[in-house]
Amino acid sequence: MTKTLVKAPFKADHVGSLLRPDNLHQARKDAKEGKITPAELREIETEEIKRIVDKQIEVGLEAVTDGEFRRTWWHLDFLEGLNGIEGYETEKGYQFADTETERYHVRNTGKISFNPDHPFIKDFIEFKEIVGDRAIPKQTIPSPNQLFEAGIRNPEIYPDLEDYANDIIQTYRDAVKAFYDAGVRYLQLDDVYIAGLSSTDFQLVDSGGYTKKALIELAVRIVNESIADRPDDLFITTHLCRGNYQSTWAFQGSYAEIASTLFAKEKVDGFFLEYDDERSGSFEPLKHVPKDGAQVVIGAVTSKFGELEDKEVIKNKIQEASKYVPLEQIALSPQCGFASTHHGNKLTEEEQWEKLSYIVDLAKEIWGTVKA
Repeated sequence: MTKTLVKAPFKADHVGSLLRPDNLHQARKDAKEGKITPAELREIETEEIKRIVDKQIEVGLEAVTDGEFRRTWWHLDFLEGLNGIEGYETEKGYQFADTETERYHVRNTGKISFNPDHPFIKDFIEFKEIVGDRAIPKQTIPSPNQLFEAGIRNPEIYPDLEDYANDIIQTYRDAVKAFYDAGVRYLQLDDVYIAGLSSTDFQLVDSGGYTKKALIELAVRIVNESIADRPDDLFITTHLCRGNYQSTWAFQGSYAEIASTLFAKEKVDGFFLEYDDERSGSFEPLKHVPKDGAQVVIGAVTSKFGELEDKEVIKNKIQEASKYVPLEQIALSPQCGFASTHHGNKLTEEEQWEKLSYIVDLAKEIWGTVKA
């Protein structure tokens, strides 16, 4: 029998992705070179997922993920599984602070819709069986807004941005239902796009004639309409990210420009927010989160490096955030996953588990519990 989900996110939570072990890297390489079959690769992935589920439970987390171990990217694997979207090798990768990513992206090739045979559904069903009633299995997928990233929309297929938005909304409504039917009760939408709209580095590209303010409003509307029909026992959160690739970042900027729309109007159960360094600005934008509204998960512990933060520094950040949001409405997590792509960040697996255990211990000290 499945463990009853009372509420999410949890006081001690995490974003999703975990460092891939060396044997999984080797298995992926071997599969690509035809040395092992896809079935053999999947078996190795499954064994590693079982191991990390056990480890997450061991460190005291209430919600666990599959580490995104069956993916290469945090977002592209899901998006290219949709009808009307394909993956392809690009001439340039994403530009991060001091590096360029692998050269791969997705593009729009036809009318967009949800594929009922999307591999993520099967993956979750198997993952849920692994977890059993020991913890809450959390599913992470890219926000519908990621399809608004410049260069994806084909203007010949969708000359009108509003038509594009409507098909994306229906696609995600169908996806949310499919995940729910598969047993998902805790779903996270990873949204780099809207975080980018808050950035000082943001440039209007492929905007369909919309102003930046209008794009912010559109992004919030798309999420709200995508999840409008969700059942009462499905908890959905948004994770805002400014880039996480081999311990580097893509852009910076406070939440101020998007806060009055996003925090006040997006109808999710929680916001996972980066607050591990000065790139995110102050906590003042949190004043726009309605009282008794969404939980605010402060990502005060970095996933980019292995050194543990000073405990008092973390507690002071939570205290500062509580000036704008009640303490009982706040939770703690890393600012992002440990491996948004298969490469992973520059820390050891042991350091990763120490970070997650540290978050559990801090939650118990601050709130007396890790539960929601």
